Amino acid sequence: MSDNVIEINADRFDEVVLGSTLAVVDFYSTECPPCEDLATKFEPLGRIYGEDVRFVKIFRQGNRELAKDLDVSGSPTLLFFKDGKRVGPKLAGGIRRSEIMKHLDEHLSPERVRELHGRIEPKETVTDVVILGGGPAGLTAGIYLAQAHIKALVVDKALPGGYVSTTHQVSNYPGFIEPLNGYQLSHQMTEQAKANGVQFRSAVEIDEISLEDKTLRLDGFETVKARKMIIATGSRPKPLGVPGEREYLGHGISYCATCDAKYYDGKDVVVIGGGNSAIEESLFIAKFARTVTIVHRSEKLRANREAQAKAKAQPKISFLLNREILAIKKYGTFDMGVTVRDKLTGEETELATSGVFIFIGFIPNIDDFGGRIRTDEWGYIDADREMRTNLPGVFSAGDVNAKHYRQITTAVADAA
Repeated sequence: MSDNVIEINADRFDEVVLGSTLAVVDFYSTECPPCEDLATKFEPLGRIYGEDVRFVKIFRQGNRELAKDLDVSGSPTLLFFKDGKRVGPKLAGGIRRSEIMKHLDEHLSPERVRELHGRIEPKETVTDVVILGGGPAGLTAGIYLAQAHIKALVVDKALPGGYVSTTHQVSNYPGFIEPLNGYQLSHQMTEQAKANGVQFRSAVEIDEISLEDKTLRLDGFETVKARKMIIATGSRPKPLGVPGEREYLGHGISYCATCDAKYYDGKDVVVIGGGNSAIEESLFIAKFARTVTIVHRSEKLRANREAQAKAKAQPKISFLLNREILAIKKYGTFDMGVTVRDKLTGEETELATSGVFIFIGFIPNIDDFGGRIRTDEWGYIDADREMRTNLPGVFSAGDVNAKHYRQITTAVADAA
């Protein structure tokens, strides 16, 4: 631990934190990958800002009452204090270095900020292969490379695990007789990669990417140079593109049942979509919600028969087919309306609901590549059978690729 970072317990909180002009506190846990990731940023920043800011670590489980009093329920959580009072936001989960610096800089003079930023020393990292994306494809590629004694570095804007880590249940992954939580599968893949020697840069800002030179610039100070590059950036949920969707995202609209279903205990929910994700996630939401109404634009669902049968047997779930979504409205904390049009009659109605979950498909994460990678007509990377792109030394794998099926199994197969 850096000399500028101090670890304390609750009995010293008033003295050390509230008694400091400016302090930042990291509530951490053991066996917590996001906490380990934050430590690689927290301690170096302590060396830069340590003359002006008190950097403090507190073991959350060993100081439960203090954590509860400060509304800290997860690890890691960062809190900022100035002159004995809470200031700024509560940061949690995959915390970026730039976020920490931004909120520290707000409480220092512009001149001091420039001076401290001038202390940041450029860093250069050289590796054999840099992997963009830490989902199943990126992690599998890293495992195979590391086992072959090829240096691999996984770079991800978020935490390792990819989209599957937000899936409440994976029910058909080979080797697991019983369904398992998506986060658990992602965690096991990540730990396996680390155990094999794969290096990580997680929750980072990617400032520049040169596909031709296989170089990256991260967090404004680190340059990564590689011999080869693997793009495994996956895909993200496709938006509806209707009025109200963007405005109420995170305030009644969600793309993640695992993240948000718990907030709708005993309430009415609308799910939009008819594929596997929509139906399977509806079954999870039904554990909490009073009712779940699945709205789909076609007359037939696209989900597999087993998932459909389970949904139709769930008394909380009902279906509205052949309906087009026109708009989403919000009237209060838990009062929303979804305007739908019957595609057969043209009749428009508004569904009263407390929340809306959208599962209508995905779009590839290729925005950072500036059109230099060849793609198919839907924007997915057009790689050959050996996962080679049109650029020498640049490969791609997983859900970002053009393919018929996008599953965890196909992602890890591409990577292998």
